[in-house]
Amino acid sequence: MKASRLIVATALAIVGCSAPAPPALKSIDADRFQTIVENAATTLRVPGALVLLQTPQGTFITKVGTTELGTSSPPESDTRFRIASNTKTMTAALILLLAQDGKVTLDDPISEYVPHVPNGSAITLADLLTMRSGLYCYTFDPELSAQLDADPAKTWTPAQVLAIAFSHPPNAPPGTTYEYCNTNYALLGLVAEKAGGSALAEQFTRRLFSPLGMHDTTLPAANDTSLPDPYSHGYMYGKTLYALVDEPYPADLVAAARAGTLQPIDYTHQNPSYATAAGGAISTADDLAIWIRALVTGAVFDDQFTQRWRESLCPEDPDHPDGQQYGYGISFQRFGPHAAMYYHGGEMPGFNSFIGVDPDNDVTLVIWTNLTLSPEGKTTANALLPTVLDQVYTGLNLG
Repeated sequence: MKASRLIVATALAIVGCSAPAPPALKSIDADRFQTIVENAATTLRVPGALVLLQTPQGTFITKVGTTELGTSSPPESDTRFRIASNTKTMTAALILLLAQDGKVTLDDPISEYVPHVPNGSAITLADLLTMRSGLYCYTFDPELSAQLDADPAKTWTPAQVLAIAFSHPPNAPPGTTYEYCNTNYALLGLVAEKAGGSALAEQFTRRLFSPLGMHDTTLPAANDTSLPDPYSHGYMYGKTLYALVDEPYPADLVAAARAGTLQPIDYTHQNPSYATAAGGAISTADDLAIWIRALVTGAVFDDQFTQRWRESLCPEDPDHPDGQQYGYGISFQRFGPHAAMYYHGGEMPGFNSFIGVDPDNDVTLVIWTNLTLSPEGKTTANALLPTVLDQVYTGLNLG
């Protein structure tokens, strides 16, 4: 059966009491929302997708397709999946909590915690948090992708992935240029363990997940390639390289995927230990909605560090100050006259996701899919985002 034929819409769930939409928000029609999301997901050929949207009107959960090809297993809001780089929001939060405790300062050089980092005495923790270290990103090295495909179950240590990064010269002087880079967060994971005195997974659970009631969120052990039930399988066409290095799909792969003669590969149990602090966590839509809302509304830090977290945002491109910004493990962007979100995304072989909060209009949004890239090379959850936002906000022209 073709993958596209497995996309079967399920009912839209509405939770909570309905309330009038603020002027910036559209009144959401549940059936129309379901149909529009379903059609967009079908076009992207994703096996399964889930959208969890909270607005003053209530909570809307749109479920499309299946969590496993060949089955009729619709995704649910408590379905576990690999959240990839959304883990960075958690690693950054833990570093800020350690700073709040006085165990680190954000001006500390990384050389105080990890030896032999190129330019380590000049790279601060703040540089790492804001993606301005100038270090080479280890996931851009094609050799890593090749090793992941050759031995998907291989256990990786931070030292091994950092050795890949440090075998390349830095791309820029510290503090000068924004470049999204997993090397930064691999280093921050080591900082958190040294300053916090225990394993990253333990600190995540004790300081973040348990206090917020995120009981379905975990950072698996390095040798653990499983996901707890219920979970979604994750798929991608072709090699790991296409997800990690952003190399475009070859024309013959695109044609076969569009024709349905090529099935995506199941990447569910590829070992995510190469990502860990940069992208190794497992969670659910329910838990991620709790997490991103708590982070943005000030429930994670004290008032001083909540303010520092918000003020960390800087334009990724200084020539476009009104464009996308990145700060301490968080992005911010204005999508229209009434729409602006603090958000992050996650992409790895098998999964793509988006989490965001608009505190001005009381909107929380989680999107996840179990196909990394569409046949056209679009990151699938991000590709669904304009469709969803256009149903939520007035005055948008997102195409």
